[in-house]
Amino acid sequence: MTAEIYIVSGFLGAGKTTLIQKLLSEAFGGERTAVIENDFGEAGIDASMLGSSGVEVRQMDSGCICCSLIGDFAKALEDLLTDYRPGRILIEPSGVGKLSDVVRACETPKVSALSRVAAKITVADASRFCKYLDNFGEFYEDQIENADVVILSRAEDPRAEDACRRIRNINGGAVILKKPWSRISPREILQRADYPAGETSRGGEEDHSHDHSADEVFDEVTIRTSRSFGEDELKSAVSEIERLFGADVLRAKGIVKGPNGHLNLQYVPGDLRITDCAAAGNAISVIGRGLDRDRLSSCFGER
Repeated sequence: MTAEIYIVSGFLGAGKTTLIQKLLSEAFGGERTAVIENDFGEAGIDASMLGSSGVEVRQMDSGCICCSLIGDFAKALEDLLTDYRPGRILIEPSGVGKLSDVVRACETPKVSALSRVAAKITVADASRFCKYLDNFGEFYEDQIENADVVILSRAEDPRAEDACRRIRNINGGAVILKKPWSRISPREILQRADYPAGETSRGGEEDHSHDHSADEVFDEVTIRTSRSFGEDELKSAVSEIERLFGADVLRAKGIVKGPNGHLNLQYVPGDLRITDCAAAGNAISVIGRGLDRDRLSSCFGER
């Protein structure tokens, strides 16, 4: 049996994990499905979230998939295919990883003998698209250029039309979905799955040049904590992070103890969400530039 691989790419905080949860519940229920998580950092927040869904989750801990790690990732993928034998695999690369690198790993001979890339999906935040493209083009543009389908999150934002125009300039062949996710069917998201194996993407040619690795451009700080937090305490901590680091903080996420279980913290600039969480955890991951571990730890009452 040839397994189908679906790669769900997207920059920091775009909504990749949420989309994967949608696909697991609406498209792949009852099927033998596995998820590979390649998070930037050591906390494994997204893997914990998806693990609570009851699917097989494998964590790629050694860093973003890039030239130097393609062999390691391909071996992990090969092991998953031979040991677990899933019918479908969902891959969530790091938000600061390149989609083209993940595709290359999936096309190595031993992996491609057991599977095929059925769809390359990129989630793009409409409210931050132009800002991120201008500031992180090397990583951001690669995710758009190599996608079959681009799904906009926060598509109600007035900047969505401008984002669509710029997406079309980068990748004239991609399908762009710009509507509330509740109105997007799995068929629309996975439409590339029906195309024959080996057909090239409708996007531009892949660029295998690598001027920088994510580790050279971005910092990640993981804060481990045994504390219990209330929602207001987490809001205050994030406010202090914004005061200290401003626009240098691009993403924060974590699972920590709350008053009645665990809380899931999800933050991108201008948008903080704190919700009850079925998964357990004791860590918060912060990603940005010029970050200082001690100052970040103090925001959460840790030294």
